Amino acid sequence: MAHEVPVTQARAELAELINRVVYGGEQVVLTRHGKPLVALVSAADLQRLRDLDASTEEPVISTVSSFGSRASATGERRRFGIAAEHRGPDAGDRRPGRE
Repeated sequence: MAHEVPVTQARAELAELINRVVYGGEQVVLTRHGKPLVALVSAADLQRLRDLDASTEEPVISTVSSFGSRASATGERRRFGIAAEHRGPDAGDRRPGRE
């Protein structure tokens, strides 16, 4: 279980808290109004967290990049037999008498 310390107390005891984390292997969570705000972790623990985070990202990235390219809008219109096409306001109104 993590040792919780209010931020106001941590200011006065920062050096001691750092030693407890680094040398004592303790987990220290700084709180504000009783709610967890930040945690003090050793550099080794931070590296393990980064490595873990990177190892979970790689499968997601490879899965996303393995999907093929998406069909173009023109190809989709042909595929579904859609004749209409939306034209934005820049295309102008091409009906007679609307110039």
